[in-house]
Amino acid sequence: MMFSTRTYQSRREALQKNVSSGIILLMGNGEAPINFKDNTYPFRQDSTFLYYFGIATPGLAAVIDIDEDHTTIFGDEMTIDDIIWMGRLETLKEKASKAGVTHTRPTNALAAVLLQAMQDGRPVHFLPPYRHANSIRLSHLTGIAIEQLSESASVALIKAVVAQRAVKSEEEVAEIERAVNTSVNMHLTAMRLAKPGMTEQQLAAAVQHVAQQGGGTLAYPTILSVRGEVLHNHYHGNVLQEGDLVLNDSGAETAMGYAGDLTRTFPAGKTFTTLQKEAYQVVLNALESATAALKPGVAYLDIHLHACRMLTEGLKAIGLMRGDTDEAVAAGAHTLFFQCGTGHMMGLDVHDMEDLGEQYVGYTDNLRKDTNTFGLKSLRLGKELEAGYVLTVEPGLYFIPELIDRWKAENELVQFIDYEKVEAFRNFGGIRVEDDILITRDGRRILGKPLVKTVTEIEGIRAEAW
Repeated sequence: MMFSTRTYQSRREALQKNVSSGIILLMGNGEAPINFKDNTYPFRQDSTFLYYFGIATPGLAAVIDIDEDHTTIFGDEMTIDDIIWMGRLETLKEKASKAGVTHTRPTNALAAVLLQAMQDGRPVHFLPPYRHANSIRLSHLTGIAIEQLSESASVALIKAVVAQRAVKSEEEVAEIERAVNTSVNMHLTAMRLAKPGMTEQQLAAAVQHVAQQGGGTLAYPTILSVRGEVLHNHYHGNVLQEGDLVLNDSGAETAMGYAGDLTRTFPAGKTFTTLQKEAYQVVLNALESATAALKPGVAYLDIHLHACRMLTEGLKAIGLMRGDTDEAVAAGAHTLFFQCGTGHMMGLDVHDMEDLGEQYVGYTDNLRKDTNTFGLKSLRLGKELEAGYVLTVEPGLYFIPELIDRWKAENELVQFIDYEKVEAFRNFGGIRVEDDILITRDGRRILGKPLVKTVTEIEGIRAEAW
């Protein structure tokens, strides 16, 4: 599946205008073997290559010659052996034509093109590679040592790609919304199926089934666990028990590569306990308040800090924190319970363009990422928002026993934290609630069809499981 030919032509034209001269080299991904050459992982094309060409075929590369206004896709047509094993598929020329590219050449012609450009003293712009195979290939093509590739990547190209991909077109928003709608179905399925005695793996399998049934796949490995305090928990071996909270962070990717990313937390039994309701409402209030504050011109760093203050206010109300809210957040006291960032950009990647560097994607030359402060170093997005951005809002509370023990032993920030009351939550787990948001000209819009998130709504869905 692809957008219109004109869409890809327009994207490349815009890119050429934002990179002054030379040639742009965009590397596609290749196949990656699991345990022998012909048994490969599911193929996923590089997102930037998809953005500018839309071709989800392994082993391709493209050169956009800015000075000559000429684009070439490099790759090999199917051999007779390929046709015997896989059948006749579209030729590379046919695929390139759909992307508005009339010139294709064999893979082995790429090296000479790059060598000639370098001999002529022309800049060769490339993006930092994130796959080992592409790092090796790029090193061979350019003569740059593998360990120096990232620092040799073109900052001008990175900034141009980020500026362009960050603002989603109407057709992109529609495709993201398809992914979100499938993601909603995934979450409703988990809520309706879950019962004490089931394994996490059974629910994770059901979630993946819905993603594939919707015509795509998972946008990222599903986080579905009764150990929700483990932020990226991909272990699915626990058995659901009465009294557990189930945290489901899962999303679908469409056939065109666009992602959804939602989180809901629900009881393994029919209802939340009193403590669970109180803590859940703290997170939900933070989500709704932070979402309401989104609009163009607002820095997402301020949205994050607002969510932190809302969480702190809620934790004070249930007795786990105390003192002045602003002082507590400034001191980082809330990070005993909320260790990560409030959200990130989303699009062709669930963490959009993260391979290009968080400093370029989520921050600016005038706003550098804080890589030293606990809580802020995990915030992927801090810059001012613009209409067309798609992002997540996902506050949470995570009760990590090891972190609680360390802070308590060191009397860390005791003026803000009541460690005796925190002990009641020691084995509580974690809560996260997450929506996907489009920034509009005058505010924001939650993407996708509505997905239950109040205590009453969730308990209503849970009642359907019995």
